[in-house]
Amino acid sequence: MSRNKGYRKGPKLFSLARKKALALGVPQEKGVKLAELICRIQVREGNAPCFRQRQECSEAGCCWQASCGVTMSVD
Repeated sequence: MSRNKGYRKGPKLFSLARKKALALGVPQEKGVKLAELICRIQVREGNAPCFRQRQECSEAGCCWQASCGVTMSVD
């Protein structure tokens, strides 16, 4: 059985985001929303903070794209 390991949602996605934020030194105050935390991680990685904020995306290298749910565009 093949699984797409890049796709997570709910508590598993939040756990993954918290671990990645910790590794990158991204601040995590209590009550921060998932999308905001991932946007902070994206900024720390040098990317646009766009998680779940666009209808289309061309960032093929984004590690959050499978969980974002955005339609991928081809530029």
